[in-house]
Amino acid sequence: MSDELTLGIDGGGSKVLVALADKRGRILRRSRGHGVNPMDNPNWLQELEQHLLPFRDEGNLAAVAAALPAYGEVERLSALQRDAIERLFPNVPRRVLNDVDAAHLGAFAGEPGILILSGTGSMAWARNSEDRSARTGGWGDLIGDEGSSHWVGQRALNLVSQSLDGRAPATALAKALFDHLRIDPSNAMNGLGDWASSLANPRADIAAISALVDQVALGGDNGAIALIEQAADELAKHHEAISGHCDPDADWTYAGGTFSSQLLLKALERRIGRPPALPKLPPIGGALLAAAQLLDWPLDDGWFGQIVATAEGGDRASQ
Repeated sequence: MSDELTLGIDGGGSKVLVALADKRGRILRRSRGHGVNPMDNPNWLQELEQHLLPFRDEGNLAAVAAALPAYGEVERLSALQRDAIERLFPNVPRRVLNDVDAAHLGAFAGEPGILILSGTGSMAWARNSEDRSARTGGWGDLIGDEGSSHWVGQRALNLVSQSLDGRAPATALAKALFDHLRIDPSNAMNGLGDWASSLANPRADIAAISALVDQVALGGDNGAIALIEQAADELAKHHEAISGHCDPDADWTYAGGTFSSQLLLKALERRIGRPPALPKLPPIGGALLAAAQLLDWPLDDGWFGQIVATAEGGDRASQ
């Protein structure tokens, strides 16, 4: 049927994006919300359901693919995620996969390669020419997530506190952070302590500081630049650890909000030794591709182009 529709769900630690697309690849409706990672958000299910319910009665819905954080990592939580998608969409073909798996699927259009993910968390995902996948990282902020936005944000807070104590050189990050959080620098411990103890979503809120680090690094601050370089070191380790799963000349690419920092991307490129391939689709496109594959749709360049064009359409395609 030419009027069949697919639903893609791109979940993460900081946000969830839901998109409904037609057979031509045009995103017709979307919904965006807060993070849905069951590892750190006790309200993940309510947040997910809030943004999926408007789509469950779509008459032409033919397939659903849900790319969700932590899926396949902790079986107890993965079962809850599968149950939620099955309960909401019981009558259509559906697939649940890890959000980084879907990001890789979209970035390489199902072809081999290595994806370095740095968002709220961090991970590398590889698929080889035999269509076998491997991953490294993704252990969560209490155990790993090196080079992620949360990792950078946490270390920025460390650096600011150390600089205020005189345990580290002065950094422009301190003033930038106080201005951003509207904290009185003359009472820094009280202000930062109050902010930290009042966070509704600590992981996402701390991760958001990474954008501030990038801004200050662009201004030439040595402390902020060092944090970006350290993050690149950690992400390069992900690539090194997983590169043997693919051919030696396998392309690499990237995904995740931390890479809005061109400083980070260039630093990682220097360490890997070659530039990244441009992602063919954004992560939500990977979820929509997974849904289209359930229907064996013949996908051409026009479909990929429509996904990219309408995914970048912002609120023009929003519900």
